[in-house]
Amino acid sequence: MKNSADAAIAAPGTYGWSSLVHVDYRVHELLLRQERQEQTTLKLIASENFASSAVLEATGSIFTNKYAEGYPGSRYYAGNEIVDELENLAIERLKALFGCEHANVQPYSGSPANQAVYRALLSPRDKVMGLPLPEGGHLTHGWAVNFSGTDYQRVAYRLHEKTQQIDYDRLRETAKRERPKLIWIGGTAYPRIFDYAAMAEIASEVNSYLVADIAHISGLVVAGVHPNPVRHCDVVTSTSHKSIRGPRGGFILSRNEDRYQPLYHPKSKHNLAKRIDRAVFPLLQGGPHMNTIAALAVALQEAANPSFRIYGQQIVNNAKALGQALLERGYELVTGGTDNHMLILDLRNRPLSGKAYADRLARAGIITNFNMVPGDRRHPGLTSGIRLGTPAVTSMGMRETEMVQIADFIDSVCRKPDDQELHARVRRDVADFCTAFDVPGISDR
Repeated sequence: MKNSADAAIAAPGTYGWSSLVHVDYRVHELLLRQERQEQTTLKLIASENFASSAVLEATGSIFTNKYAEGYPGSRYYAGNEIVDELENLAIERLKALFGCEHANVQPYSGSPANQAVYRALLSPRDKVMGLPLPEGGHLTHGWAVNFSGTDYQRVAYRLHEKTQQIDYDRLRETAKRERPKLIWIGGTAYPRIFDYAAMAEIASEVNSYLVADIAHISGLVVAGVHPNPVRHCDVVTSTSHKSIRGPRGGFILSRNEDRYQPLYHPKSKHNLAKRIDRAVFPLLQGGPHMNTIAALAVALQEAANPSFRIYGQQIVNNAKALGQALLERGYELVTGGTDNHMLILDLRNRPLSGKAYADRLARAGIITNFNMVPGDRRHPGLTSGIRLGTPAVTSMGMRETEMVQIADFIDSVCRKPDDQELHARVRRDVADFCTAFDVPGISDR
């Protein structure tokens, strides 16, 4: 036999008992390398975090094996009593944390959740308004290359040219002129607080659904350091990872009733909650990933702990401290700073592209992502900015003092982008710096 996997295939009854290192050494090696990378580099990607050992345990649990097409109490397979209880547990925890009337935990991630909202609320070619990608929005909010921009009419609202923040007065004018059926509020690169109350007022004036995408900030909302959109919005979508520290999945929160049902869906027999559920399954998805739902339930239990509020506040404190340190070193930030977990470095006054700086930082052990900035004239594959986030380093236990050191690391690389010897030294310093902290899900195993 070549290896134990071959032996398992040849010997009935022995399948499934060998560990990863014995079954697939190559994947095991890659896993160890990834663990080493996460222990020795600065994870500053705003959309990444560290899931706990408990969340990882649930993700890799026996719930992976259960097929549960349908919803609790109405499955198309037998033997789902336990997973019904599990899914209901995740739903009730979401409703308690966010104060919503209805929750769906089956979306495979954030974009599928958003697609389900489109299918539940709109018809093809209906008009949708959102923040454009170069100004901090998301692909699914009406960007041209995404289904949301090809299947629906797209209208953009803009940032104020000077403040680089959402211009709500101008937004109101655009909404009254264009009369969109749905308005998105949310984004992937917007470092300021969203004014949900102002948006709700505008949406009501034009009979528009208001949908908040809180994929980046759901953990901050739970922690109480960002306003909760639930009472202002018809629907709220999110991923279940990022700042809420769960598995890679998604969820949808909504009201039960549709305030615009007589206007937009007079023939429908279903309320808003039911239409969303039917859009997720059976319209767009099949069986839910019950292992992911189990891990989400665990993450929500962790988020309900009072310590999570401390964590959320520290994320924001760290982002502000990192931003201030970079400003003091001569860098420009989109909007001049941050109110949440992320910063956008505006590098248009620097000689290289955002991608070039991100590549050099990565070689020095500083993991970021290149990002467009408002008014960016570079190709999206190059960009003029870098996005930084503090959720992961905060999960490691770093505080404001460490943010100053991180700013020094970033500055050292960006000041001398072609000095490879310097970058190698910074890489060693970053590794030493990081190994002084525990990495959740790795160090505690």
